[in-house]
Amino acid sequence: MEIRVLGNLEALIKGDRVNLGTPKQRTVLALLVMRTGRLVTVEDLVDELWPDGPPPSAVANVRSYAASLRRAFRAADNGTDLLIREGGGYRLGVAPERIDLMRASTEFHHAREAARGGDPDLAVASLTRGLDRWRGEPFAGLPLGPVLAARRTQAEEERLDAVEFLAELHLASARPERAIPLLRELVSIHPIREQAQLLLVRALRQSGDVTGAMSAYLNARQALLEHLGIEPGPELQELHRDLRKREPVSASDGSGAVPAGDRPSVSWLPRAVPDFVGRDEMVVRILKEVPPPDGTDPSIQVIDGMAGSGKTSLAVHVAARLANRYPNGQLFTDLRGHADDTPVTPAAALVTLLRQLGVPAGRIPAELPERVELWRRQLASRRVVVILDNAADSRQVEPLLPVRGDVLVMITTRRRLLASGGRPPVSLPVLSEQESLMLLTAVVGAERVKADPAGAAEVARLCGHLPLAIRLAGTRMAHRPSWLMKDMVRRLTEQPHLLPQFKAEDSTVVDAFAASYEPLDERAKRVFRTIGLHSGDHLDVAMTAALTDLPLQEAADVLDELVDRHLVEEVRNGRYRLHDLMRRYSVQLALHTDPTPRRRDAVEGLVEHMVHSVARVVEPLESGRLRGQLRLSDPSRPDLLSVRRPGDLEWIESQRHNIEALVRLAGQQGLDHLSWRLARSGWRFFYLRGYFDDIAATHGAGLAAARRLGDRAAVALMHNYLASACVRTGSYREARGHLEKVVAIRVSLGDRDGTNQARVNLGVVFWLMGHLTAALDIHLALLRDSTMDSMFFLPNVGLILRSLGRYDDAMAVHRLNLQIARHRQNYFHISNALGHLGGVRYRLGQDRQAERLLRASLALRERTGNGYGRAETLNDLAGTYRHLGRMDEALSHHAAALETARGSGERQVEAEALNEMACTLAELGRVKEATETRRQALALATAIRHPYEQGRALAGLADHLESTKPAEARRYRQRALMIFDRMGVPERFEVRRLLDPKGSASIA
Repeated sequence: MEIRVLGNLEALIKGDRVNLGTPKQRTVLALLVMRTGRLVTVEDLVDELWPDGPPPSAVANVRSYAASLRRAFRAADNGTDLLIREGGGYRLGVAPERIDLMRASTEFHHAREAARGGDPDLAVASLTRGLDRWRGEPFAGLPLGPVLAARRTQAEEERLDAVEFLAELHLASARPERAIPLLRELVSIHPIREQAQLLLVRALRQSGDVTGAMSAYLNARQALLEHLGIEPGPELQELHRDLRKREPVSASDGSGAVPAGDRPSVSWLPRAVPDFVGRDEMVVRILKEVPPPDGTDPSIQVIDGMAGSGKTSLAVHVAARLANRYPNGQLFTDLRGHADDTPVTPAAALVTLLRQLGVPAGRIPAELPERVELWRRQLASRRVVVILDNAADSRQVEPLLPVRGDVLVMITTRRRLLASGGRPPVSLPVLSEQESLMLLTAVVGAERVKADPAGAAEVARLCGHLPLAIRLAGTRMAHRPSWLMKDMVRRLTEQPHLLPQFKAEDSTVVDAFAASYEPLDERAKRVFRTIGLHSGDHLDVAMTAALTDLPLQEAADVLDELVDRHLVEEVRNGRYRLHDLMRRYSVQLALHTDPTPRRRDAVEGLVEHMVHSVARVVEPLESGRLRGQLRLSDPSRPDLLSVRRPGDLEWIESQRHNIEALVRLAGQQGLDHLSWRLARSGWRFFYLRGYFDDIAATHGAGLAAARRLGDRAAVALMHNYLASACVRTGSYREARGHLEKVVAIRVSLGDRDGTNQARVNLGVVFWLMGHLTAALDIHLALLRDSTMDSMFFLPNVGLILRSLGRYDDAMAVHRLNLQIARHRQNYFHISNALGHLGGVRYRLGQDRQAERLLRASLALRERTGNGYGRAETLNDLAGTYRHLGRMDEALSHHAAALETARGSGERQVEAEALNEMACTLAELGRVKEATETRRQALALATAIRHPYEQGRALAGLADHLESTKPAEARRYRQRALMIFDRMGVPERFEVRRLLDPKGSASIA
């Protein structure tokens, strides 16, 4: 039996293809193939087939799929049992060498061994054989779950690495003419793959084409700047300097890839504790078990132990020790798996980690699978350490783990946790007596410990040999040089036990906390108790002042004192937080000491301050609407707003998690009037940065708060902005539901302007859903009867008319919009109108006029900073260049449109850009690439339920497959015709003509 997974999944027995059945049945086989010879449980198969939640019939369905496959194999191979049922699952009895992907991987491995053994010719032969097996993307066309999706990503990275390695070998043997075609194709598809760009510049230079090498460098630099916002790495820049000098290069110049150590390094590790002592055995074990970097498998290490045992300190210490081995960076995120509020979701954690790597917020996809793919792709070419701190469980961690690359992941958790692919965990006990004394000595000094070793041992024992507790007690002594060990022993012995559940062996650790808390004056005690009420990830000074009702400078002074006593951590300059164990202590103190009204007033002060702060910062972006929608009264603490600068979006970036946490906390504390207002305040920022998860979370909680209040206007606001997130992520049906509720509420309130605005938004959703006539009717009714400013919805009317093929009417509407915008000198709408006019000209084939209009629109957007609709304009300009025969410019603008759409989260424009790029690729004769691009467009348009681009993708696939698979092409056209007929768009005539050429003359 031979199995092919590169391209369409195929199974061949004695040369004949086996009928593998339905897509889900084929997915079952794909997972069995990837784990051939091993048991795959029914649960594994269910998780792969239904990752978002299985139906009640899942297990029965899996068994049915497996039985059908088993029967098919038996029939094809004279009753041989290739698929064996055993225990709770199935095992496929096929040798790995009978699977094309495995054979390709083996060839790549042999190639590297041959190269290390000094036989480059054998290496080239192995690489060539392996690459020749690549018929297409692994598991093409199959619905993939998490395991197969990760394996596809890994396989594609393996292929790209092999292409680059083959090119390097050609250069090392003075055969640049063989490397150049490989590299040109690679960088055309993956323009931000810097290693491939470097090799292409070297190859052109080695061939004597200095001009071509210079051009390749400039293209590489442009791609890196446009897509990633970074300059080329050191080796590319050095090559550029050499090219400018026109220095010749030896044919034997075989320097390798950009060393990983030369990539930019970033460090997001928290400050290491200066008195890290002990744990020698643990440190040695981890350092010994971390394998040397080899570019293949990541290393995963779990560190578990009780709260305060020093897990984070150990992980940070080891990461610092390994900085030279992993020179591209040290990443850190607190998963808050053991905090009182909700743990960080994998999706939210990936945003933090990707931002630490320098990925712009707009480039981070909306859905978790795409975020995981981007994360793993980013790590594949880096050598970094990642600390996942305070993990809740394996489900939280698994999506954050890389599948390949020189990456060390350290996971800290209070639970027994064995991450997939990891080695046995390092379970961190409390310190030994000797290590406890070492730590106490480091904090209080050797002389005091030597003066009373028995007393020091007793302090360590009373602290439960817990590093955090010892450090707190020792710091208190360090600030009291007159104290003897017996004084600390007495204080630890006499304090009340507020948290008996936190124990180390027979001793409670709360006494150590109390030793730092009790000496505080009443003001500082109150601040410490109150800080614990905040459920977010940090506080700044102004937030602390609002929470505690202190003047700004007093709040700063108290925070300094609490930091000195290690009761509060300063995680970054001006940002403070409580260790989660210390926060529990703080909350217990507050519950025991402060009455409920006082605690509620404190939270109200903080949330009210945040509402005014966020509103002040985003006000320049809101066109004057925000204040009216929020119906804000004057702030109770105007003195604290002086530190907030309008337009300081990076401050809000730092407050993302706080905003969500405080929206929820306000609802929990009965402060519903502030909960929805804080959600609405943050909307514009979240929308501009593409944080649609944050919109869904904050406005979902805000909607619940508004409903509890019975504030119907606020309910409508929450529905409206929830719809905005749904539109940008392609959830059009959900958006429609939200907006229909907004219309109903606004009508009942007699709010004419609000009703009309909601109807405009609803019309946009109808348009995106393909209900063009309904969308046009809504907008025309508003145009006839509304007192609403027509400039804000005329563009929609023109775009809908364009979709219907009514180009003359669309031109008239866009010209009117341009005239109004020019009269008002509104450059935002001028640039949009120019782009829309250019789009109509492009569709009419009036390419010279289209180019002028589209380029003018882009230039005005650049000048005014208006990024809205830029992806669509780039897309239309790319198509215009295709019509003009300027194919290089067309391809570069397609790539820019695609990247811009992905960066802004406009998934419908991304689908349009993929369809347009496929048109250009097909015209260039690159039919295979065009077909794959169409499939990507179809998958995306189907996922977001965008019928027009879905129909275009289907029709395009039919064109590409007409000569090779006519039956499949006809099915695609029939599906496209159904969509286009339902929408009433002009594309239906051409599709119908191709389906029925003889009847084409009768089509009106």
